[in-house]
Amino acid sequence: MKSKFLYILAFIFIAAYSLEAQSDVTFRTICKKQVSVGEQFQVSYELNGDGKDFKAPNFNNFEVIGGPFTSTSSSVQIINGSVSRTNTQTFSYHLRAIKEGNFTIPQASVTVDRKRITSEPCEINVVASANGNSSYSGKSTGSSTQTSDTSKEVFLEAIPSKKKVYVGEQLMLTYRLFYTLPISQLSVSKAPSYSGFWTKDVTDNKGSLQQSSTMRDGVQYNVATLQEMVLFPQKAGTLTIEPLDITCLAQVRQQRNRSQGYDPFEDFFGDVLGTSYTNVRKDIKSQPITIEVEPLPTANRPNSFKGAVGQFTFTSKIDKNELKVNEAFTMTLTVSGKGNIELLELPHPVFPPDFEVYDPKITSSVKDNALGISGSKKAEYIVIPRVSGDFNLEEIEFSYFNPNLGKYETLNSASQIISVSKGENTTGDGAIYTPGQADIKYLGKDILHINENDSKLSITGMMFFMSTAYIIIIIVMLAIFIAAIIINRRRNKLNKNQMLVRNKQATKVAKKRLLNAFNHLKANNQNGFYEEFSQALWGYISDKLNIVRSQLSMDSVKEVMLNKNVDENIVNEFVDLLNSCEFARFAPGDPSKKMDELYHKGIELITKAEKLLK
Repeated sequence: MKSKFLYILAFIFIAAYSLEAQSDVTFRTICKKQVSVGEQFQVSYELNGDGKDFKAPNFNNFEVIGGPFTSTSSSVQIINGSVSRTNTQTFSYHLRAIKEGNFTIPQASVTVDRKRITSEPCEINVVASANGNSSYSGKSTGSSTQTSDTSKEVFLEAIPSKKKVYVGEQLMLTYRLFYTLPISQLSVSKAPSYSGFWTKDVTDNKGSLQQSSTMRDGVQYNVATLQEMVLFPQKAGTLTIEPLDITCLAQVRQQRNRSQGYDPFEDFFGDVLGTSYTNVRKDIKSQPITIEVEPLPTANRPNSFKGAVGQFTFTSKIDKNELKVNEAFTMTLTVSGKGNIELLELPHPVFPPDFEVYDPKITSSVKDNALGISGSKKAEYIVIPRVSGDFNLEEIEFSYFNPNLGKYETLNSASQIISVSKGENTTGDGAIYTPGQADIKYLGKDILHINENDSKLSITGMMFFMSTAYIIIIIVMLAIFIAAIIINRRRNKLNKNQMLVRNKQATKVAKKRLLNAFNHLKANNQNGFYEEFSQALWGYISDKLNIVRSQLSMDSVKEVMLNKNVDENIVNEFVDLLNSCEFARFAPGDPSKKMDELYHKGIELITKAEKLLK
C-alpha cells in the first residue's frame, strides 16, 4: 500500500514538472517588417527547446531561395548552485520579395514533448525599389542576418564569335560562368532551342569544368567554360538565340546585426571568425543573342555550287591509268577544309557510257574543337570499263562560297587519260557490244553448221514436250515471273517514296545506334556514348516525323508530335530527354549512372513513340 502511494506521488511530480517545462517553451518568428521588391531577406523560427517534425508555412508571394537551414545551440547557467540548461533550435529560410503589397507569412509548427505548438504569423510590407538596391528598415528582437547581393558576383554570359554571318557559315557560341563566390551543384534548367540553326556541341571538358581568371570592371572573377556550340544558320534574316538557364548553389556571405539579447559566446566567435556563410540557390540566365544572317549572293553563282560554305581544297585521283577490260579502278574525290563537312555535298563525276559505275562509298573525318568544325569528306567510286580503248576523264568542278572573301570560288581537278586494253578472255571474233552497262554477248558457239547427212528421225522413249510435267513447270515459272514483276514494281514504288522508307527504317536505325551507345556505355566511353545516343534520338525523330536534319529543333519536334496527336506528356518527356542528353555530361555525379539512366529512358520513350507514330 505504501509503495503504491509513492508511485502516485512520483507520477504527480513528473506531470507537474512536464507542464512547467512546456509552459517555458517558446516558438517565435524573427523576420523583417519591411523589404523592397527584389530584396533578399531571412525568416527564422527560434525554439528554446527540443522539437521535431518541423513544418514550414506556405511562402506564397515570395520566392524561396534556400532553406530550411537548421542550427542548434545550448547554454548552461549556474546561479547560487542551481544549474539550468537551455537548448535552442533555429529554422531559417532565405526569401526574395517579388511584388509590392502587405503580405502575411502563416504560422510554422513543431512538436515538443508530443504536443504541437505554433509560432506567430509574420506580417511583411513590400515596397517598390527606387534604385534596385536592398534597403533594411524595421526592427526584430534577437539576432538577424542580412544576405549580400549576388547579382554581380555570379552571372552567365553567352559569347558569340561573330554576330553577322552568311547562310551556312559557322560561328562559335561559348557560355561562360563568371563568379567570385564558391559554387556547387551546377545544372542546366532550360536549354535554348537554337531555332534556325544546325548545331553541334563541341565542348571538350571531359566531365570537369575548365576554369581560369580574368579582371572585369576592377573585379577579379573566376571563369568556367560551361559549353561550346558550333552553329550553322540555315536561313537568312535576324535570328535570336534564347537564353541558357542554369541553377547552382552559391556560398553567400551573411553580415550579422547585433542586438541587446545577443549571446556573448556567439558574439565572441562572430568577431573572431568574421561574417558567416550560407548556401543559396541561384537561378542564372544568359542574355539573348541576336545574329544577323545574310543570304548568299546570287550574282556570279556557279552552276556547280551545291551549298558548301567555308574554306576548302579539292582533289581527284585514280589508283591506276592502265588496265584491261572488265578490270576495276577506283576514283577518289576528297574535299578538305573548315566548314560544315557533315552537310557537304560532293560533286558527281561524269564517266564514258562504256564504263560501269557503282554507287560511291562516302566517308567523313571531322574534327571539332573550340576553333570550329574542320576535316575532310571522301567519295570512292569503283568503275569497270567494258570495252578497250583510250578514254579521257573530264575535269571535275567543285564550287564553294568563301565568307571571308565574300565571293564564290571554283576548284577544278585535272583531266586524266585511262588506257584500257583487251583482256585475256576477250576476242574480237563474234563479239557484239551494247552501250551502257549491259554484258557482252558472244555468238558463234551456239549456232552450228547444218547437218547434210541423210538420216531418219524417230521418237525414242517418252516425249517431255507438252507433257503434264512440262505444262506444270511452265505454269509455275510463269507464276514466279509475274510475282517477281509485282514485287519489283512495289519495291521500286516504295524506294521512290523516300519519306515512307525513312519512316519504316527509323526504328531499325535507332536500334543500331542505341546498340553502339550501349557498347560505349559498357566501355565507359562517355563522349562516344553521348554522340551515338544523341544521333539515335535526333535520327529517329527526323526519320519518323519526316523533318529535314537542318530544320530539327526542340520547337519543331514538339510542334510536329503534338500535331500527330501524341500525348503531351510523352512529347515533354522526349524534349526533356533531348535536353538531358545535351547537358548530362556537364552535370556533377556518377557518369556511368547518368549514362545508364539516359539509355534506359531513351529505349522506353522510343518504344512509346513507336506505338503512337504509325
